[in-house]
Parts: sequence; C-alpha cells; structure tokens
Amino acid sequence: MGVFETLEERGLIAQITDRERVRHLLNDEKTTFYVGFDPTADSLHVGHYIPIMVMAHLQRAGHTPIALFGGGTGMVGDPTGKTEMRKMLTEEEIAHNISCFRKQMSRLIDFSDGKAIMANNADWLSNLNYINFLRDVGVCFSVNRMLNAECYKQRLEKGLSFFEMNYMIMQSYDFLELYRRYGCKLQLGGDDQWSNIIGGVELIRHKENQDAFGITVNLLTNSEGRKMGKTEKGAVWLDPEKTSPFEFYQYWRNVDDADVLKCLKMLTFVPMKQIEEFSSLTGQQLNPAKELLAFEVTKQIHGEQEATKARDAAQALFHQSADAENMPTTQLSAADFTDGAVKLLDLLVKSGLASSRGEARRLIAQGGISVGGAKVMDPAAAFTKQDFLKEGKSYLIVRKGKKIYHKISLDL
Repeated sequence: MGVFETLEERGLIAQITDRERVRHLLNDEKTTFYVGFDPTADSLHVGHYIPIMVMAHLQRAGHTPIALFGGGTGMVGDPTGKTEMRKMLTEEEIAHNISCFRKQMSRLIDFSDGKAIMANNADWLSNLNYINFLRDVGVCFSVNRMLNAECYKQRLEKGLSFFEMNYMIMQSYDFLELYRRYGCKLQLGGDDQWSNIIGGVELIRHKENQDAFGITVNLLTNSEGRKMGKTEKGAVWLDPEKTSPFEFYQYWRNVDDADVLKCLKMLTFVPMKQIEEFSSLTGQQLNPAKELLAFEVTKQIHGEQEATKARDAAQALFHQSADAENMPTTQLSAADFTDGAVKLLDLLVKSGLASSRGEARRLIAQGGISVGGAKVMDPAAAFTKQDFLKEGKSYLIVRKGKKIYHKISLDL
C-alpha cells in the first residue's frame, strides 16, 4: 500500500485537485510539499495536529516537507472562518510566535540533514514592490471569483476589508515562490483552505506553465460535526506551559466513544489492523483504546517520559490513590483566604473549573463537585488552611464530574 492509500484509509484526505496525478506523485515519485502556519499565537494547538500528521506520514514515505511560517501573511491574518478581523500583531509578536512554532514542530518533523525545510514568507512578502506585485500577480486574480470563495463569503455581511482580501493573493504567491525556490509541487492545508490552495495552483499554471497540486485534510471534528480541541479553558495547546501533559493526556483519554477510533486513525501511527480490533467494542470495553490514544498522542507531543507520567497519574486517580504530582495545579496565597477560609465557589473559578461563581453554584447544586473524594452539595462550603494540611499534604484534590481533576495547593 502506498502512502496515498494510507492517508485515505486513515480518513485524512478531504479534497484533491487531481486525484490520480497526486496519487502517482506521492506513491511513485519523491516530491517537495508545504503546509503553512500563521503565527497568530505563541503555540501550535490541536487544530494544527492533522496537517502535521500528514506531513509526518509523507516524510516517512521519503517526501520533503516545507513548514512555512507566516511572518508575512501573519501581518494580515487569514479571514477564513472568522466573523471579524483578526487582531493585528506586531513584528516582534510574530517573530516570538514563530520561534515557538519552530521548537514545537521539531518534535514532530525531522529537520536534520535536509529532510525537511523551515521557511518564512516574510523573506519574500515583506519587501515586495506594491505596483510591481499588482502588475505581476494581482492581474491573475478575478475579484468576482474571490468573492465567491468560502473563505470570504461569511465575512461579506459584516464587512471584509481590502486589507484582508489580499490574503488569498499572498498565500497563492507563497506557493509560486516555493515552487520557484524549492520545486514545491504540492500544498496541504485544512479543508477550509481549499479556495486559497486553488489560487496557488492556478497562479503556478499561469506564471510558470507548470502543474501544481493541492490536498486539503479533514478537520478534526467529533461525531456531531463540531471541531475538537476545545475545553472550558480554551484551546488544547501543544505547549506544556499552556496545556500540561496531564491535561493533554486527559483530553484524549476522555473523548467520546464514537470518536476514539477516528482519532486513533488520524492522530497516531498505531497500525490499522490493531485499531480495527477495537471496532466491535462498546462502553467500558473501549477504555484500552482511549488509553492507547491518549498515550500515543501525548508521547508524540511531549515525549514518552511525560506520557508515562500522565498515564500513571490518570490511573492512580481512577484507583483513588493519586499522589497528584502531575495533576493540573492552582496555587493559593494568603490573599485568597478571608477570615482564615477560602470559599469553594472561589476555588472553582480560580482553578478554571468554572467560568463564573454562577456556574460554580450550578455545578455544586447538580452534584458535580467533589473535594478530597467527598461530594460537596453546599454552595457556601469553605475550606481552612487546616483542611489543606490533612494527611501530611498541602493540597486538596477537586473533581469536576467523573473525569476532571485539579489540585489546589497552598503556597507555604
């Protein structure tokens, strides 16, 4: 089986510009391809994970990935999927974010000995002559066709700035520039990038009289069609300082039964034969599959040692014997105590287990909160420093529902 069939079997491919020619390119040739990452934050997140996995599959098959960081396009911001214009970042913010991306990407893609390339589109976009660019590239784009693209449609009602409208042209020019510099023939992107990818394919055909190709990969969605990778605290990040390895592990350990096999196929290198062995299982029988998913994804992002710690901590919690060493933690100071006690409502909000005191009250009233293994039903509950210091410890473990644990510790 070729790598093209591997990608299809694992449900990674959404759309292709020319299926048979791309299949031949990936199975029978060695090619250079690219994926773009705009540095809109200081960490990659789960939404980036699918295209990175496709990059890894193709690199293992002998192809050369280009990780293109958007030092130039990041100055504009992709309007795709947005209801309003993105926050404009400074050059310093973009440079910092790119440095974070580079470090994280290196855990997933092998950049040694020319096996992969890191590029920054600021190298060619930042110093363009505007008039020359319009004459050379802008003339190749129809405004009517651009306005029909999905990436712009949902913005037209609220207003699409000319500033943002340039994004498709800039991304298309990236593809042309990478073709000229590295012989790059293939662009990969999320399924919401189809219009932008087509723009690049057509620009190369127009300017170089050569064929180029595009693949979009399926977005990571659950069985109900909603994007995965979000928690009550926000995005699930690949940076351990933003989403701890334990939280990261727990996110995948707690996926719905209907999503676990799909995630194993798309997010891990576990052999398909092994994944199919789980296909007839339901309910608690799927727990080993969920543990395998959580361990493999955490290992790929944070390394085997952190994955093992997270797994051991999760299993210890399940068996009510946790030492809480690797659990998400919120630390309290003397300022958090009033008259020698801290209210449970405040603990839930401070730890992020609830977004407000009102939500905290509802969770408690519904029986969704336990402290130290005991369910708490009183919204007025409060804890003294002595409560934290029982059994020689300096913390309390708060559980939300059945699966979310958090350590609240004292700053002694």
